[in-house]
Amino acid sequence: MGARVPRVALTPAAGDLLRRLVRAHGPVMFHQSGGCCDGSAPMCYPRGEFRVGGSDVLLGHVAGDTPFWMSADQYAYWSHTHLTVDVVPGRGGGFSLEAPEGVRFLLRSRLLTGEELRRCAAEPPLPTGADPTD
Repeated sequence: MGARVPRVALTPAAGDLLRRLVRAHGPVMFHQSGGCCDGSAPMCYPRGEFRVGGSDVLLGHVAGDTPFWMSADQYAYWSHTHLTVDVVPGRGGGFSLEAPEGVRFLLRSRLLTGEELRRCAAEPPLPTGADPTD
């Protein structure tokens, strides 16, 4: 079997911001928790400072090695989509690392194609926070 169907990507602007955040803070991670307000935006944290839950789903890595996690409840809604992390002007909230920059991350989505959905069905389940790590 080849590589997994990509589930998450970055726009060029989000990639630029992510590289600046990594230079300033070291390795980072994304988590999409769901819920209201800022819970509906992907949050960027220093890696190791946010503990993923056992049911959180690892959608993939962006910009090489930055993991993108999503809560299981959110994944149930988004499992049929490809997500693209973008950045827009305006202050998000909470503890996401981009907040002081006057911008916020957000998700754009598209439906997976029929071929992508068939490939996803043949793949093993995505890793979760309960899976052993190296």
